[in-house]
Amino acid sequence: MSDSDSFINEVSEEVRRDQLFGYIRKYGWIAVAVVALIVGGAAYNEYSKAQTQAAAEAAGDAMLAALAENETEARSAALSAIETQGPAAAVTALLTAATQQEAGQISEARATLADLAANADVPAIYRDLAAFKAALLPSDDAAVRKSALEALAQPGAPFALLAQEQLGLMQAEAGDKEGAIATMKAISDDAGATRGLRERAQTLIVALGGTLDAAVTTE
Repeated sequence: MSDSDSFINEVSEEVRRDQLFGYIRKYGWIAVAVVALIVGGAAYNEYSKAQTQAAAEAAGDAMLAALAENETEARSAALSAIETQGPAAAVTALLTAATQQEAGQISEARATLADLAANADVPAIYRDLAAFKAALLPSDDAAVRKSALEALAQPGAPFALLAQEQLGLMQAEAGDKEGAIATMKAISDDAGATRGLRERAQTLIVALGGTLDAAVTTE
């Protein structure tokens, strides 16, 4: 290689280095920003996870402390005071309502369940469960209770068969044996009925003087 070729190569290499450094000076901040965003996002994600876990642990500790209360009234008050969100709020509300019912605070339990049933921030299954439990509470207004159960007994509803069972029991209590038998037979014939539910339905059918179809009788 001649001296002129070597000189040209050295100049070209120097030009390329200058161009590279120029690009770095001009666009290097973009790479720095990307790295900062990645690191910052990872840090925030870990912080968010830690906060969520800490909140869940605090809620769990509060629930355990509340459930450790010997008096039902104190237990109910302690559960009511717990502030949670999402599924944790649903669990807390269900425990609170159960404790209120145990303490004889039926109206308070109904209000707690009604609030949960209307809470759009919790999964639908919890709202439906709250509505069903509210319909199970003792009530002097049979018409209102029946209306609530009929809404829950619609085809496709998650607690439809259980709501139908309660409607059948109401029919039996009201002296409508034929209606109760028909309701219980519909439950017994339903492919979605659990073994326990089917057995309860068939037991009531027999108790009311009805007969069972051998094809659907539980073994």
